[in-house]
Amino acid sequence: MNNLIYPCIWMDGTAREAAGFYSGIFPATKITADAGIVTTIECSGQKMMLLNAGPQFQPNPSVSFLIANESEAETERLYTALAEGGIALMPLDSYPFSKKYGWVKDRFGITWQLYTGEKGNTDQYFTPTLMFVNQQNGRAKEAIAFYTSLFPNSKTEGIMEYPQGGEDTAGNVQHAQFSINNYTMACMDSSLAHQFNFDEGISIVVECSTQQEIDKYWNTLTADGGAESRCGWLKDKFGLSWQIVPVQLGQLMGKGEPEKSQRMMNALMQMDKLDIAALEAAYNGK
Repeated sequence: MNNLIYPCIWMDGTAREAAGFYSGIFPATKITADAGIVTTIECSGQKMMLLNAGPQFQPNPSVSFLIANESEAETERLYTALAEGGIALMPLDSYPFSKKYGWVKDRFGITWQLYTGEKGNTDQYFTPTLMFVNQQNGRAKEAIAFYTSLFPNSKTEGIMEYPQGGEDTAGNVQHAQFSINNYTMACMDSSLAHQFNFDEGISIVVECSTQQEIDKYWNTLTADGGAESRCGWLKDKFGLSWQIVPVQLGQLMGKGEPEKSQRMMNALMQMDKLDIAALEAAYNGK
């Protein structure tokens, strides 16, 4: 298995504007697809999907994106650009864990952690960071174990816990880094009262080559308190949203045959877990 994994941001008609904004401020970033409802960008080859899906959901800080730089000046530049029209969640300052750090919610509602220091064992430009809050608080280590056991080529890079007398519950995760199928993610716990939880505002997309892969991820992620949704979407037992999709979907959509693509999309809209054979049959008019 070599599943492509990337985040999807639920947006209300601003995907194209956001893609242009990020392409202008992040280095080596370009728009790679713009189909109206879906716009994708790549940051140093790392994919992010921006989905124009309406006002039902918005991104929130339960999933943020950490960008590490060795240069304080670059951290300041990014913070200033992202904060314009946005909101500072943690002001740009010196902290015990970083000589220059800030957490900002940009004008599109996406939250970014700008960190000065080493990138660690990853070549990704940004690292999706999960914050386990409210009823999920204290489950970060459990989630790491679950995700790394499900996906191949996965491992825990490191876990830093809060000590006794620290700023959060002792034993809670202050910061942890792990990888699923060689895709780096991070997580933390927070015992503070938050007005948000994981939801469809930010989901994690997993592209699968076979129906066997789709079945495996779908069945495991929806088990033990997870929930199925429509069109390949689901929530796992921690409330995190995923999209389990066949790579063939993008391949067929890219052939430039709108009538066939529309037939396939009509079939997809009737599905919960996606069926590769049924989608291909709809595309081919069978």
